[in-house]
Amino acid sequence: MRLVTYLGEGGERPGVVDAGSGTVRPVTAAVDGGAVDVLGIVERWDDVGARLTLGDAVPLGEVTLLAPFRPPRDVMCVGKNYRDHSGEFARSGFDATGKGPADEIPEHPIVFTKSAGSVVGTGTAIEPHPGLTTALDYEIELAVIIGRGGRGITAERVGEHVWGYTIVNDVTARDLQRAHRQWFIGKSLDTFCPMGPWAVSADEVDVMDLTVTCRVNGEVRQQGNTRDLIFDVPTLVSTISAGITLRPGDVIATGTPAGVGIGFDPPRFLSPGDVVEAEITGLGTLTNRVADVS
Repeated sequence: MRLVTYLGEGGERPGVVDAGSGTVRPVTAAVDGGAVDVLGIVERWDDVGARLTLGDAVPLGEVTLLAPFRPPRDVMCVGKNYRDHSGEFARSGFDATGKGPADEIPEHPIVFTKSAGSVVGTGTAIEPHPGLTTALDYEIELAVIIGRGGRGITAERVGEHVWGYTIVNDVTARDLQRAHRQWFIGKSLDTFCPMGPWAVSADEVDVMDLTVTCRVNGEVRQQGNTRDLIFDVPTLVSTISAGITLRPGDVIATGTPAGVGIGFDPPRFLSPGDVVEAEITGLGTLTNRVADVS
């Protein structure tokens, strides 16, 4: 199932997308009478997922899509989790220290967070934040959506806790990332976490064989496959949950393949007016334009 949140009559509404027909049907009720929003549906999926009451289909082109849901807390992200990207990052010299270049392949998952307040949906403009950054970068990522919370989740049981997947563009101000020597600020400015276009239940895709493609103004910049992850989804979820209780609606972005702006020589950062399309097999295309400077 593909779940969305969109602007409809009366405000924000949850819906179910039929990608084949290009339509969305509003969710009008959940069988248990609980609150009807995408996060609530994910939380109560075992009880209500197959028994949602839907309204009439509406063309997707006639609605405004928002982020599929608002994460209940900061988005968890994983750095340098594709070998080719880890290598390009090391070669860029970005993480070099007085002791020499950074290691190309991490021994353990590199986990950081982005502010939940930076999450926006497809079609929302990315703010360029002039005066704060001149090194605006893009990173397409497969993102995991937790459906059942827990701590100490073993790799073998991760499938019981993952509801599904979506796409995240881990927008980054590289100069702020470098200056602060910690990634939160450079990755958490307003609008720096486009997410969507919808949330897709785990049964819809083979998470270990998804093509990941990012285009800037129609030019393919990144292309990879989730089978090339250094640390796969079960490893990431089990590692993070070892001592941290995961909650329904938690989002874990799993890393980006090679081709980010900082990886080019010279770097190819985003400019106002650029359009970024992040596409993953079965998950749709997340499209965001960099806003003009007013």
